[in-house]
Amino acid sequence: MKEIFDKSFLGTKHHSFSVQLLLRTLFISIVLTHFTMAQERFTTRSGAVFFEASVPSFEPIKATNKETSAVLDVGSGNFAVLALVRGFRFRVALMEEHFNENYIESYKFPKTSFKGKIVDFNIDNLSNKPQNFSAVGALYLHGVTKEIKVPVTILLDDNQLKLSSTFSVKAEDFGIKIPSLVRKQIAEIVEIRVDLDMLP
Repeated sequence: MKEIFDKSFLGTKHHSFSVQLLLRTLFISIVLTHFTMAQERFTTRSGAVFFEASVPSFEPIKATNKETSAVLDVGSGNFAVLALVRGFRFRVALMEEHFNENYIESYKFPKTSFKGKIVDFNIDNLSNKPQNFSAVGALYLHGVTKEIKVPVTILLDDNQLKLSSTFSVKAEDFGIKIPSLVRKQIAEIVEIRVDLDMLP
C-alpha cells in the first residue's frame, strides 16, 4: 500500500523561492495598507502552522510551515494570516513533492490565508495568562474560500503577543480530491494548529 501511496503524488516544481517571497511581501503590504487606521499592530513573519491528515497503521501525513506571516490590528481586532503552500515541510521529501503537485496544486494555488477578526478583542484585558477568544473570517485554500469560526488563545508576555489556535477542516470542502487508491491512508478531516509569536 505504501508503494501505491507514493505513486499517487507525481509531479515537478513550478515556483521559485523568489516568487514565494514576492507573494508574501505583497500580502503583508496589502494587509498593512488595509489596517492603516490602527494605532498599533502586532506582526510576525516567522509564525508556525502545522497540519496532520494521518490514519493509524499507515505512514504519518503531517507537515510544518515556520515562515507564516500574520498581522493583528490592536484597535479593531482585524486579523490576517498567510502561509505559502510550498513552505510546508514533510518528514519525507517525496511526500512533500506529491502534496504540492497532486493534492494542493501549489503551482495553481501558491498560498493559503485567513482574513477576519478576533471577536471582542481588547488588549487592555490581556495578561501573561492565556485567554480564550474566537476568530471569525474567510479561510482561503486551494482556490476555495470558506467562512469559518475557530477558537483562539491569546496571552501578552513582555510585549510579545502569543496567539494559538487548533481546528479542523474537511479536504473535500476545499475541492481537494483524494484518489480512491489511497483514500484509506489519508484522513478526511485535516487537523490544523497555528502558533504565532507577534511583536508590535
